[in-house]
Amino acid sequence: MPWTREAAARAGAARDARITQRTRNEAWKKPPRRIEKSECITCDTCLRNCPPEFGAIFDRGLDVVIIPELCSGCPVCVLVCPVDCIYPDPQWTPTDDLLWDHIGLTTEDGHDTASRAG
Repeated sequence: MPWTREAAARAGAARDARITQRTRNEAWKKPPRRIEKSECITCDTCLRNCPPEFGAIFDRGLDVVIIPELCSGCPVCVLVCPVDCIYPDPQWTPTDDLLWDHIGLTTEDGHDTASRAG
């Protein structure tokens, strides 16, 4: 999807606000996604393909996680996952502070540095 610089800046600002406020966009109708750890092979394909305006997927070393507050429920990660381990999570729970701290450590200017490295 071609993005103008203005649209990309707005999307990045919206993501930054969700990170700061630790809230999910109320306009998103689809539930966020979750990764089933017992099925995941930690290939990071989902992380590398998550649209940057969401940037909802993070590598924690031993596992890959989706932050529900940042996930719009779009199917991009599901479509690229080689082992089909990503599912809708209609009963998601808020992300704990420890993981939010990890997000703060892995972001630079509000953008996930790991997803740009791939």
